[in-house]
Amino acid sequence: MSRVYVLGSVNVDLTTTVHRLPRPGETIVGGSTRRTAGGKGGNQAVAAAAAGAEVVMVAAIGGDEAGAAYRDRLQDRRIDVSHVRVVEGEPTGHAFITVDLEGENVIVVSPGANAELLPHHMGVLDTMAAGDVLLVSLEVPIETVTAAVQRVSTRDIRVVVNAAPYHHLPLDVVEAADPLVVNEHEALELADDGAFPASLLVTFGAAGASWMGVEHPATPVPPEEVVDTTGAGDAFCGALAAHLALGATHEDAVAGALRAGADAVRHRGAQRDALL
Repeated sequence: MSRVYVLGSVNVDLTTTVHRLPRPGETIVGGSTRRTAGGKGGNQAVAAAAAGAEVVMVAAIGGDEAGAAYRDRLQDRRIDVSHVRVVEGEPTGHAFITVDLEGENVIVVSPGANAELLPHHMGVLDTMAAGDVLLVSLEVPIETVTAAVQRVSTRDIRVVVNAAPYHHLPLDVVEAADPLVVNEHEALELADDGAFPASLLVTFGAAGASWMGVEHPATPVPPEEVVDTTGAGDAFCGALAAHLALGATHEDAVAGALRAGADAVRHRGAQRDALL
């Protein structure tokens, strides 16, 4: 079976719920704080494993209790964590999330050990084989993402680039992506950057997705079932990579990814049952 290698962040999410998101300079009182597993890389790895793929995690955690708990959580989900670095003296990454009653959110990320996942650590990708999929996102250093994509781009390996949070990418990384995945806001930034990937997949939340102009309708979710949109895009990307690794067509892969994204908004936190 082809594998999905997920290169990305591992964060502890600290989430509170508010009746509405605060305006700049405003202080409002929220609910209790939940500590859960998050980070784009961790979220995507869990989603890919849930979709049936064999998953290898390439990430960095701090030498702290939170990092150890997260590593154990990934391993419990049969994700290969042998390439998760432990960075002593650095905390595991954290994300501070505020969610309103409509399920919308604002997020601030403190990278911690994620910033110590460096280009010279990408030798682990030499263990990839033909047919494997490399899924990358941008909560780790851009230099590391670039080195990873360049390392595998001349081999028979599909590269899926989730350009989020948006950052300028080298042209060869954009060209290697199949697909480059962005939401509608990131697509505008991509266009402003003058980047035109050969394989572009744009997600539109409840309006579905478009892969190179082919529209794919979303899996409907009644408004009363939308609890938290945090991590829905990560669930989409992880499931997409999994279905592609398993040999699905574009249409079937996007359909499976949209189902995963729809399921993700029905529970609190980026991952189901993710308390740490």
